[in-house]
Amino acid sequence: MKVILEQDVKKLGAKGDVVNVSDGYARNYLIPKGLGVQASSGNLKEVKRLKEKEEKREQQALDKAEQLKKKLGELTVTIPTKAGENGKLFGSVTSKDIAATLQSKHGIKIDKRKLDLTESIKALGDYNVRVKIHPEVHGQLTVKVVAQ
Repeated sequence: MKVILEQDVKKLGAKGDVVNVSDGYARNYLIPKGLGVQASSGNLKEVKRLKEKEEKREQQALDKAEQLKKKLGELTVTIPTKAGENGKLFGSVTSKDIAATLQSKHGIKIDKRKLDLTESIKALGDYNVRVKIHPEVHGQLTVKVVAQ
C-alpha cells in the first residue's frame, strides 16, 4: 500500500514522502497514529502543491538572504568604546555589541549567534566579521572599533 507520510518516521522516510509499506503496517500503525494517509490521487496532488509552495518559500528566503548579504557587504558598523592610550580596549567587543549596534543604527536585526567572531575584539581597528545569514549564504560585515 502506498502511504504519504504526515510526519518523519524513523527508518521509513520524511514528511511528505510517498512510501510503499505493507497493508497491515499502514492500517494498524501509520494511519491510526496520524503518521500517514493513504496515497490517493487527491492526496498526491495536495502533497505536490504543498511541496511547490515550500520550494517557493525557500527560494524567497534565499533571495532575501542574498539581498541582506549585499547590504551587509556595503555596510560599516562603527562601535565607540573606551580604550587605553596604546589602543587596547577596556573589556572587549562581543557579537552581542555588534548585533545591538547593527539593530539600533542601521535597523538590521541579526541574531548574535549568527555573527562568527573567531576571537573577541580587544583592540581598536577594522575587523571583518562573517555573518551566517542562511544555511547557503554567508556574508561579510566590516566592524570599525573606535575610541570613545
